[in-house]
This record gives sequence, structure tokens and C-alpha cells, in this order.
Amino acid sequence: MIQLLSPEVRDQIAAGEVVERPAHLVKELIENSLDAGATKIKVVVADNCRSIQVTDNGSGIPESELGLALERFATSKIKKTEDLFKLYSFGFRGEALASASAVSKLTLISKTEKQNSAYQIQSSFSEKKAVQAVSHETGTSLFISQLFENVPARLKFLKSESAENQAVKNVIKAFALSHPNCEFRYFENEKLVSVYEADLDWKTRCQKVLELESPLFETSFESEGWKLRMAFSSPENVARTSRQIWIFVQGRTVLDRALQTAILDSYRSLLMHGEYPYVVLDLRLPTDQVDVNIHPTKSQVKFLNPSQAFRTVHHALRSALEKAPWNLQNSFQSYEPLKLSSPVFQDHQQVSWSTGGYQFQKKSTPTLNEWQSAAIQREVPTGGYWSSLEVIGQLGLTYIITQSGEGLMLVDQHAAHERVAFEKLMKAYQSSDISTQNFLFPLALDLTSAQAQALMTHKIHFQKMGIDIEELGPNTLGVTSAPLIMKESSLPMLFSQMADDILELGSSFVFEKKLIDICATFACHSVVRAGQALSHGEMKSLLEQMDEFPLSSFCPHGRPVSIKWSFAELEKEFGRRN
Repeated sequence: MIQLLSPEVRDQIAAGEVVERPAHLVKELIENSLDAGATKIKVVVADNCRSIQVTDNGSGIPESELGLALERFATSKIKKTEDLFKLYSFGFRGEALASASAVSKLTLISKTEKQNSAYQIQSSFSEKKAVQAVSHETGTSLFISQLFENVPARLKFLKSESAENQAVKNVIKAFALSHPNCEFRYFENEKLVSVYEADLDWKTRCQKVLELESPLFETSFESEGWKLRMAFSSPENVARTSRQIWIFVQGRTVLDRALQTAILDSYRSLLMHGEYPYVVLDLRLPTDQVDVNIHPTKSQVKFLNPSQAFRTVHHALRSALEKAPWNLQNSFQSYEPLKLSSPVFQDHQQVSWSTGGYQFQKKSTPTLNEWQSAAIQREVPTGGYWSSLEVIGQLGLTYIITQSGEGLMLVDQHAAHERVAFEKLMKAYQSSDISTQNFLFPLALDLTSAQAQALMTHKIHFQKMGIDIEELGPNTLGVTSAPLIMKESSLPMLFSQMADDILELGSSFVFEKKLIDICATFACHSVVRAGQALSHGEMKSLLEQMDEFPLSSFCPHGRPVSIKWSFAELEKEFGRRN
């Protein structure tokens, strides 16, 4: 028998959609505070987050609207359907307070600047009491207790106190990252845990919230109403999970797989497997280009043009990374060699390492900023960072021993040459100067019709890679030529993966991504190896070639190229300083 659900059951169902966990409720309440123009927000949790207090200094709720504030679908943010697609506010649905009051004991106190007194309304599992005058400063305080007491099923699935508290803490961190002009204070059982004071410098706020000692770097982009800014870490400063990638769209924290992929692939060839960067993305675009109203908790968005969002993020971050701004953070002093005797480099096949007998005297050199700006333009800088290192010898036929004004540095000869070869291969692709091989008979590829169509649609991209394809049948393509660097046996799997990626992400990114894989593999197998003897001239030449490319600090697989010990560290190890 079909029947209408009772108001009590309907309220609990709605509450379950919006308030899955205490952290979700905290998020909704903070959004209301921000919509009210708050610049200071205090959050207190206790009793495994079943008791919650959120206090702000916002504009407050008038006495006449307090009762209405606890009703479902009661909001000041929208008036007509069209407003749903032009949203500038956060808590637009009018469900947070109603949902909270349905599954808890709630006290709402608020005061506007025009009122002489503050007013309070209380609710016990949706049963409201009369509004009363109380004492309170301008702003709003919400007190919640016995959360989920009338919903045993929801209560049973609460996690441990530490897990629930951490979830709330992450919510606070997200708002602190996206709203640097607002102060946030977070307490657990009346104990102050986190304070994020208002800070006009967004990058500084990001570094404080993420609790990083190493500096973050910033980039921005703006075009046709799309505005983007990102704070990002160097490839040397990494996390072990992707949880330190924070994505905000229209000021909302969201979970978006495509944008996360764009960020991770921007670091392609800079990170090792299992390493993730610290990134904060703040993306804002015209309201008619994005729908934020597709999920009850507003944790997801839908772009009118997903490919444009992907390309915008990927291009902005990759362009910033290719400038290697972390190199500009270091000061550098080189030492001029005082030749005590003619340098004699011994036979590297017989000894593990050798030295040229140099002593070093301090001198003035160009700054890293000057070197780097030349490297960014793909010009060979005179006296660049790597070539200014003084070559002492070779260790274990694997590492180039160098000295700078900062200390001792070992350079992995294979990793360094691998990066140089990789960059030169990529440059050859960009200039359409790739050596190819023609097949006597076309190599047949069996694909789905969608895959075949996707590949043929982008035939011109393949030709730029040195690959010619033709249709042999509805679901079969033939490869008539391919680059010499490609193994014929790898082509079927490569094309299948490329077709799937094209269908999901679009063509331009896919080809660059696959080309990077190909060039990285080829570079690895075509350069000097560990255990190979190098002359002094060969070592100097390799360092000079590294100066041609800003990302020479990492091999194409993300491994570091060098390890450095400062003079201070060496002196400490030798007991010369405490």
C-alpha cells in the first residue's frame, strides 16, 4: 500500500542525506557563517563529535526569522529556479539547520546589529520551543547535543573519537585554505587544537595550514572569466598519499577525479611512484559554466566543459613546474679554483674515484635567478648552476663528485643523462624531427568501433608522432609506420590505452602523456649507465647540458639527480661544531 511518510521520517531521511557524519554538519554550519559575512569562526566538538558548537561574528538572524530558519527549504539565498544556476553563496538549500534539528537537541542564538538584544530558539528532535531574549554579541551561535540520538542506525556507524575529530579538523583546514581572510579556531573538548589567523597572503596561509616547513610556490591564470590560482610544492617536498591535494571550485572543497588527474600528470616525470605533491587549487569560473547542485553534501560539481577545466589546470601547473621555481629559492656561491698543480685524472677503470687536486677560493657569480631565466627560455646559460659546480672526480663509476660554495654534491650520472636525453627527445617531437620506420605490411590492431573511431579522428596527432594509421575494417586499424624508438610488440597495448584515454580525457593531453612514457623509456635505455667510466671532460659536458633544461634536478621517472651535504653538515659530522 502506497502512503505518505510521516514528517518525522521525512526529516530523518533528509538529515541522513545532508548530515552523514558530524564533519558534514560542521561544514554546512561554517558555510552558513561565511554566507553571513563572518570573519571569525569558532568550532568546538566534544563527546565523539555528538556535541558541536559553531560561533561566528556574522550579520546574524533577525528575531522574526529564527523559527523559519529551522524549517526545511527555508533560505535567503535563492528565490526562483534560475538562481540555482547562478549561485554565489554556500548554504543555499536551507537544509542544514532543519536537518540538524531533526536528529539532535539544538539551540540557536543570534543577534543582528540593529537589534538591542539577542534571541534564542531551541529544538529537541524537531520539536521547537518559543523564541526568547538572551545575551549574545552580534553574530550567531549554534549548540548541538545528542547528535543522532534518535537515529540508532546512524549512531552505530560513527567511527572512533579520533577519526571523527580528524574529519572535522580536515573540514576546518579546507575552509582555512579557501578563505584566508577569515579566522578559524578549533577546539576539542574545550582544548584549543588549531588557530588559523586571518592572512591576506594566501600562499602563506596555505603553508601554515598544511604545516609545511619547505616553501610553497604560486601560479595563477585568467581567461574569459576563468580564474585559477595554485599553491604547489617542489618535487622534493612530497606526501605519501593524495590527501594533500586540495581542490576548490567556486570556493567549495570538491572531490573531482579529473582535476586531480590533471594535477598529478602535471608532475609527470618529476615524482617517483608513491609520491604525491602538496597542491591547493582555487578555481573560479562563470556560474553558468558549472553546476554545484548535483550532490546533497555539495562535494561534487559538474562542468559545462570538463575538458576545458582539465586543460586549464594542467597547463597552468605544468607551465609553472617547468620553470623550476624551487631553484630560485637557493642562494649560490661558487669557488674559483686555485691551481696548485696540473689536474691529473686517473684511470677510472682501476680506481673508484679521483680528484684533480683543487683548492677553492670564494668569488662572485651570477645569481640562480639569472641562470634560471635563461634556462626557462631553453637557452644555454653561461656559467649555469650545474656547470658552475667544480668537478672533483667520479665515485664508484656511478656518481660525479662536485663541490659548490654550499658544500659537497654527488650527481647520479645515469639519472642526469637520462633527463637530458628525455628533454632532447621531447624537443625533437615538438619540432617534428622524429626518425621513423616503415612496415612492409601494416600492423593490424583489433579494437572496438568506439576506440577505432577515436584514434582515426585524431590521425593528425599520430602523424606528428611519426605514426601513420589507416582503416582496414570497421574495428581494425593498420599501422604503416612508427618511430624507431617504439618496439612493434608494444604498439597494440599502447594504441588500446590511448583510445580509452582519448574517450575519457580528450586528445591533446593523452598524446603528450603517452609520448612522455615513450621518451622516458627510450632515454633510460640510451644513456650512460652506472658503472661506466667518464673522463673529466665528459663529466663537465654532462653538467653543461643539464643547464639547458630547468627540470634537470630529477630524472624522467622522478628520482633525484643529486644529493648535497652542506659544509655545516660536514663540520657537524666531524665534530667541528655542536
